Amino acid sequence: MIPFIDLNAQQELIRDKIDKRIKQVLDHGQYILGPEVRELEDKLSLFTGSKYVLCCSSGTDALLLSLLGLKIKPGEGVIVPAFTFASSAEVMPLLGAIPIFIDVNPDTFNIDPNKLSDSLETANEIGINVKGIMSVGLFGQPAEMDSINDFAKKNNLWVLDDAAQSFGGTYKEKTVGNLSEVAATSFFPAKPLGCYGDGGAVFTNDIEIYEIANSSHIHGMGKKRYEYERIGMNARMSTIQAAILLEKLEIFTEELKKRQVVASNYNKNLNSLNLNIGLPKIKKNVTSSWAQYTVLLPENINRNKLQEYLKSKKIPTTVYYPIPLNKHKPYNKYPVSKSGLDVTYYLSKNVLSLPMHPYLKEDDIFYITENINNFIKNC
Repeated sequence: MIPFIDLNAQQELIRDKIDKRIKQVLDHGQYILGPEVRELEDKLSLFTGSKYVLCCSSGTDALLLSLLGLKIKPGEGVIVPAFTFASSAEVMPLLGAIPIFIDVNPDTFNIDPNKLSDSLETANEIGINVKGIMSVGLFGQPAEMDSINDFAKKNNLWVLDDAAQSFGGTYKEKTVGNLSEVAATSFFPAKPLGCYGDGGAVFTNDIEIYEIANSSHIHGMGKKRYEYERIGMNARMSTIQAAILLEKLEIFTEELKKRQVVASNYNKNLNSLNLNIGLPKIKKNVTSSWAQYTVLLPENINRNKLQEYLKSKKIPTTVYYPIPLNKHKPYNKYPVSKSGLDVTYYLSKNVLSLPMHPYLKEDDIFYITENINNFIKNC
């Protein structure tokens, strides 16, 4: 079986260094918020150019902490794509806020900035005070941040960049994590920069956002231990996960280059086959972290049967995401932009993600694409 994501190949390269890092944690015994967490925050700050970095327990908690830092209140609204993972939307209701679902661009799969006005009008018409926009860098490519930020500024909104998948990408020579008021990422093992458990981080240049998020992630604690300034949560990072991430961060830039090579090889092979498959389109002056390599199948192709066929050839595939968020039971009561979700519905029926990791060999890519070709040609 070709691995969908090959963490073992990566681990073989740095296992000795990871073992050494973990041993250091075991030796000093500071298993929560140990010195490695601060070291990681400092290095992530250098990597992104973001002044303040807060490492925490998961990407979802990073989104929650970001919203707390932005002072979201119950009943207020946040515009968010319907074509994304659940955590992008679930953090608003957890704090009593309201997601307003917006459609995405058919080329990038990210928020369509041209539909922001309709989304804001939809919320205003039903009495929801929208406070912000959650951009989502789906599959590795940052959203169109200039257009989103400009719209937000004109309408007195903030922007929270959900960079769970796009961390490592760039937008007009700026690194993801430093493209809006605040950004959040995930270090889930399958992410381009992942630990061996759960982890996440908040990035901001705003000291107030950082201080609120920092306090909130340790139960709302103030400057003194056991002195609480606000209702908080337990979202601290494990020191061992920070230690692992420190070694992974050392090879991250090189791995991003390798991911681009893998994506280019996919593009080359699929283009040569003339299969009418929609390939990922990366905007000018943007780089992707290639968290996923996701294609758009022709409408006449039965996706389930293609997946079954590829599985029989030991090729794993995944669908991100088969059901738009607004169609799930917990979210079907929340508003949808008046411009609709036509692109979202179309993508959910036709996207397919192929194996993607820095160590995917060109021979494997050829094997994958040839089997896709065999299936489609015989349909």
